[in-house]
Amino acid sequence: MTAPRRQMAPRALAAVLVLLLWLGGLGFLVRREYFRPDTERLAEAALRVSPGAVYYAVMQGHRQIGFASSSIDTATTTISVDDYLVADLPVGGRTHRASARTHVVLTRAMHTKAFVVTFEADAGPIVARGRVLNDTLLMLMLATGNDTPVDTQRIKLAGPILLPTLVPLAIALGEPPKVGAKYKLPVFDPVGLTPREVSLSIAAESSFVVNDSSAMDRATGTWRGVQPDTLRAFRIATDTGAGAAGFAGWIDEQGRVVQTSQLGFELQRLPYEVAFENWRLAGGRGAAPMTVTNDRDILETTAIGANRRLAGSIASLRVTLGNADLRGFDLSSPRQSMHGDTMVVTREASSSLVAPYTLPDGGRRILPELTMAEPLVQSNHPDIVRLARRLARGQRDPRVVAERINQWVYDSLTKRITFGIPSALQVLRARGGDCNEHAQLFVALARAVGIPARINAGLAYIDGKFYYHAWPEIFLRDWVSVDPTFGQFPADAAHLRFIVGGLGRQAEMIRLMGRLRLDVVGS
Repeated sequence: MTAPRRQMAPRALAAVLVLLLWLGGLGFLVRREYFRPDTERLAEAALRVSPGAVYYAVMQGHRQIGFASSSIDTATTTISVDDYLVADLPVGGRTHRASARTHVVLTRAMHTKAFVVTFEADAGPIVARGRVLNDTLLMLMLATGNDTPVDTQRIKLAGPILLPTLVPLAIALGEPPKVGAKYKLPVFDPVGLTPREVSLSIAAESSFVVNDSSAMDRATGTWRGVQPDTLRAFRIATDTGAGAAGFAGWIDEQGRVVQTSQLGFELQRLPYEVAFENWRLAGGRGAAPMTVTNDRDILETTAIGANRRLAGSIASLRVTLGNADLRGFDLSSPRQSMHGDTMVVTREASSSLVAPYTLPDGGRRILPELTMAEPLVQSNHPDIVRLARRLARGQRDPRVVAERINQWVYDSLTKRITFGIPSALQVLRARGGDCNEHAQLFVALARAVGIPARINAGLAYIDGKFYYHAWPEIFLRDWVSVDPTFGQFPADAAHLRFIVGGLGRQAEMIRLMGRLRLDVVGS
């Protein structure tokens, strides 16, 4: 079926991506031997690492919305690095409190021994724990909420690993930074379990004045910075396609972040009292959600206004894309093609919905990896399998079963803006969310009955604007887009795909936000 209209705005996808990028690719691992072949030299340089901490205000324009810190502690045989960020992000008309922590234990030779990554927001806590055995095996344990089973993965390693929050430190420990220096980093995503190569370079050098200490201003009752110090800093740039695994910002000669920004949000390095105490005194810590205006709302500030209004169910659409580098995006599909700067999208015809295979095993033979469970897509959990089989009711036609799943998810989930990293099992139990929650649960249910399924991300038209959005694809005769958030089967042509994959890949869209120009030229 095709729903006549959309009944909700898409998820706070942009806000999630901003948070991931601020943390320098939270949860991604870097194989160190690729960017520092001379491991002995890096180990010697690691002896220069000294303990200390730096603090940041999270700013939106002139308004502080959060706090962050990064600290290093050294012992005889280990180095511990802790990063923390908490922010009240303006999404969907109100603020949403989100926080993330990373704790990493390294050997003095800069080999990762263990780490813990914690992310908390509307969707509940997600905790990833990793333990490295002999630099050859990573034991990764992922927990999503207090009442869900721990998902344990055994991941083979080709050598020592680092979290990318340590990439600036590793760069600084090597040759003295200089403009033009380039680094290539193969990375591993423990959520998506997919490798990726990231290219970074030092794009510029400059000086920053940073206050080393603080003093109380008795007249205002707030802290202010004192004892200014001038730092030599280098701007690290990430090449296209890095997604959440990349880092972009200014670092000092010790590899500590001086400043970084995304979509009008900025981390500013400040003394502790200025960064945290002023925020606390202003009511930031433990503050209740507040309403926000459209000029601050990430959903609205990242949306792209359409130059003409679109009505009803859209069977075909032509748009021109400009002002952004589109390399590395997944722009071609059975329903979507590029002709110069023009994207043409055509909703699938009825003949495309006829599958040449039957359930339960036909799809598993064609695309086995896309019918399997993975972290956050618990398609093998008894609760999800039971529901999927109940919806299938013995039907062997994958189109019929996929449409039943699409309709059930659309009807059963409360449409509400949420902020977090969803798991299918959490969504099933909470029975609510926005587009990523709908897509995540749909994919798990489809895979549970043997239908190959994956997540797309891009733009979708809603009431005069194109918003960042996520929706599933299923494999029948070829890939078919569906949208359980809008109740569309198949999805209409006002879905413009840029990414295939989960949040790790979706973070690549950050380089489109605030830059992409889009004009409707035909429908």
